[in-house]
Amino acid sequence: MLDQSTICAISTSPGIGAIAVIRLSGSEAITIADKIFKSPKQGKTLAVQKANTIHFGQIIQNNDVIDEVVISLFKAPHSFTGENSVEIACHGSTYIQQKILEVLIENGARLAMPGEFTQRAFLNGKMDLSQAEAVADVISSSNAAAHKLAINQMRGGFSKEIGALRDQLLHFTAMVELELDFAEEEVEFADRKELRNLTERIELLLRKLKDSFQLGNAIKKGIPIAIVGETNVGKSTLLNALLNEDKAIVSDIHGTTRDVIEDVVNIHGTAFRFFDTAGIRDTDDHIENLGIERSYSKLELATVVLLVVDTENPYPIIEQRIRKIRERVSENQTLIIVANKIDSGLGKTIQLLEVLELTDNEKMVFIAAKQKENLDKLIDFMIHSVNFDAASQQDIIVTNARHYEILKNAHEAILRVLNGLDMQISGDFLAQDIRECLHYLGEITGEISTDEVLGHIFASFCIGK
Repeated sequence: MLDQSTICAISTSPGIGAIAVIRLSGSEAITIADKIFKSPKQGKTLAVQKANTIHFGQIIQNNDVIDEVVISLFKAPHSFTGENSVEIACHGSTYIQQKILEVLIENGARLAMPGEFTQRAFLNGKMDLSQAEAVADVISSSNAAAHKLAINQMRGGFSKEIGALRDQLLHFTAMVELELDFAEEEVEFADRKELRNLTERIELLLRKLKDSFQLGNAIKKGIPIAIVGETNVGKSTLLNALLNEDKAIVSDIHGTTRDVIEDVVNIHGTAFRFFDTAGIRDTDDHIENLGIERSYSKLELATVVLLVVDTENPYPIIEQRIRKIRERVSENQTLIIVANKIDSGLGKTIQLLEVLELTDNEKMVFIAAKQKENLDKLIDFMIHSVNFDAASQQDIIVTNARHYEILKNAHEAILRVLNGLDMQISGDFLAQDIRECLHYLGEITGEISTDEVLGHIFASFCIGK
């Protein structure tokens, strides 16, 4: 149930700044603000002012001026939360921020819980649950692609897609269940051929949405890139060059990197999550072997695999390593063969690598990591190795793990409907599976939700949002 109390919180980042914003929302928000706000020129209370207006004045406590502020006034239902809302822009002193909060609480407000402003927006019908979750994604977006997807979801792109699916299913489940009332007459209201066509379309779309999570999660958290290769081929040097810092230890000693070094960097608006792995070689060192096993595990999780080879080595050695890594790279991954040390490499090795036959999911680039030569070409390959076309064409990309789990369940339910149609089972069993699919889709938008689910979702928000 919607809490009717008036809530307040600091909405700007913690600490000292030029300006801070304190939010107030609830039925008594304007009344409470009037108790502590004094405008030297207007003389009117905020309650009689027009909505969506800005007012300059002072925050007063016991006739003492706390700060000069600017107040933005919003009246229900035309506000973010759908309630009466006030936003106080004050100076960024932590003392001033806390003092204004103290005065608001003294006059009847209470401190907001994490995400409570957005939760009220959802409960008041200003947005559905998937849009509310997208608010947190917008705030936490760390690259252009993640920001674009979050904005699209916040504007309701994902919700419209799910809503359209539910509307189509609702029509047919109503027809199927109507048949149950006339079971003795053997009347068929739901055309089975039309139902199959619809179910196949929905199955295809649910599968497409479910499968898009791999791309969406990569965009949101950073595209996973594993840097693999033998010892001393320049993997750590390459990582340091890409990160533009000395993150990994560089040494001529074999086996320096014994564990996976991980870091995220934003390059040209795209986040990449790099894994510098232990050098792959035959060794009796138990600790180093553990690191090599982790190298292979990270390789399996990566969207892009950078296989670094040393052009100072004879071609047969390099060709053998390429063959072994190819066996571990799936068709859904991109393998970029990074021929390193071209400044000092063997001419014959480089010539043979230049004519190496590559598959559709393979690229090759020649670099000198230490001198950062051709690094821009490697970065270009990495960016284009991920299919951003889906995101750029405004297709719906799933980025939320909760949505992904629900879509998996909905997809399984719709597959049971298709199987039931093939087996020509009775309408009551079909209706049960259709209702189950509807239930899962409703969980995404919040049409079906529980306090436990809502509490878990909004607890991850910052206070003041």
